[in-house]
Amino acid sequence: DELIQQDPKSAEIIRPILRGRDIKRYGYDFADLWLINTHNGLKEKNIKPINIKDYPAIKNHLDQFYPELQKRTDKGDTPYNLRNCAYMEDFSKQKLLWAETMRIHKDDTINFPRFGFETNGKYITDKTCFFATGSHLKFILGVLNSNVGRYLCSQYVSILDDGGYLMQKIYLEKIPIAPYSSRLEKAVECKANERKDDEINNIVYDLYNLTQDEIKFVESSQNLPLQR
Repeated sequence: DELIQQDPKSAEIIRPILRGRDIKRYGYDFADLWLINTHNGLKEKNIKPINIKDYPAIKNHLDQFYPELQKRTDKGDTPYNLRNCAYMEDFSKQKLLWAETMRIHKDDTINFPRFGFETNGKYITDKTCFFATGSHLKFILGVLNSNVGRYLCSQYVSILDDGGYLMQKIYLEKIPIAPYSSRLEKAVECKANERKDDEINNIVYDLYNLTQDEIKFVESSQNLPLQR
C-alpha cells in the first residue's frame, strides 16, 4: 500500500502470492502476502524484462537490499529482475492449485486431498504450491477432491517417511481421469456456496462405472497413512 501510495504505477507489478499451506479444498486462504513481480520477460514472445527505472518507488524500496540482490545466483538481466520463468504467462490464467506436500492430520482425516481453484488469474504461487492450466479444470478438481480421487492419490502418489504425500507432477499425471462430465463441473461450481460432497462423490462413482462393492471398498479405504 505504501509503494502504491508513493507511485500508483507500482500496482502494475505487485501481485498476491499463494503458498502450499494456503490451498484448501476447492479454494484457498490468502495470507496477505505479495510479490514484487519484476519478471525477466519472455524473449521468445518479445516480452521485455521489467525496467526497474519505470517504477521509482519500488526501486527505492529494493535499493535498501541491493547488496543482497547483487549476490543472488538466480537473478535476471539485472539484480532487480527475477530469474527467467518460461511459464510466466500461465500465472494469469485460471488455475488448479495444490500443495507440493500434503499431510493428513489425525483431527481432520477427511480433508484430503486438497485441490483448490483460482478463477481470475490474479495470484502467483511460490515453490511450495503447484498449479495446472488447461481445459475442464473444474471437472478435474471434482474428480481429484472426491472419494475416488482420494483413493487414487493414495495409490499413485509417493508417501514420505513422515506420512506426507509428495504431490509432484510425475505422480499426478499417472492418475486415470474419467471422461469429462458437465454434470460434475456444474456440481463443483455450486460447491462454493453449498456442501456438495455427496453429490460430487456419487457423480464420480458413476463416471468410473463402479459397482456397489467397489464403492464400499473405496469408502472403506479412507483411513490413509496419517502424519506422524
